[in-house]
Amino acid sequence: MTITKSRIPRFLNFAKSTLSQRLMLIGLCMTLFFIFIAFFAPVFQSWGWLQNPKEFLSNPIHDAPSAKHWFGTSRLGYDVFSRTIFGAQAALQVVILATALSMIVGVPLGMVSGYLGGKLDKVLLFLMDSIYTLPGLLLSVTLAFVVGRGILNAAIAISIAYIPQYYRVVRNHTVSVKTEVYIEAAQAMGASTWIVLSRYLFFNVIQSVPVLFTLNAADAILVLGGLGFLGLGLPEDVPEWGYDLKQALEALPTGIWWTTLFPGLAMTTLVVGLSLLGEGLNEFVNPRLRRENRQ
Repeated sequence: MTITKSRIPRFLNFAKSTLSQRLMLIGLCMTLFFIFIAFFAPVFQSWGWLQNPKEFLSNPIHDAPSAKHWFGTSRLGYDVFSRTIFGAQAALQVVILATALSMIVGVPLGMVSGYLGGKLDKVLLFLMDSIYTLPGLLLSVTLAFVVGRGILNAAIAISIAYIPQYYRVVRNHTVSVKTEVYIEAAQAMGASTWIVLSRYLFFNVIQSVPVLFTLNAADAILVLGGLGFLGLGLPEDVPEWGYDLKQALEALPTGIWWTTLFPGLAMTTLVVGLSLLGEGLNEFVNPRLRRENRQ
């Protein structure tokens, strides 16, 4: 009787994995950590481990980090530790919603444009290129003025800048794939446009979408922080890293460092984690990069 040993996935084996795979695993752990604390923050508050992030009247002002307030308190009396933890919840809600909206709009438009071609393709290309040339932060700030504050409004303001990226990637893949033999065979058998797009094209043109999703999520964290810093992101009663940094900026020259350090550190860590995850996924999606890294 032979005993077969179960193999560990290559990217989980640090001894045999490449540098890119190791960094991807680190980025995955960092991202999962923030997802965990964002999901369980209300549970921790109900257990008494976290203070209400909106409570400030009972706390001292600008209290240094201590056993009672681990990250200190702000100039309004907010507990910095609690607002940093709940800030992850608000950030992930907006960012996931924003990137999902841009993907839902950009992917179908790219498939239809690349498959049908013609005047529709030219019009969509012109429209997406026009949006793509605008700075993402400037476009988000302008839309935030129009739609106002709120989680859904902030997600809409951020998502517009990422739609052209999904459109361009999916359209280019669709143009290269639609000339394959199996697509022509499906067309010869009388398959409708919807059948070809949904059954034969969809899973062959979205390989790069997960990579783009994670990289856009990392950028959206910074854009959301910029909107909050300008007072255009979420409502003031919602814990958000960018808004907390704006409130902490005035006290920084007086030596009050903790109100700036911890929200900024949390934002930076999440951005780095998502960026490492996206770059690692890119190696799996791109065979050429995989071969180059193994040489």
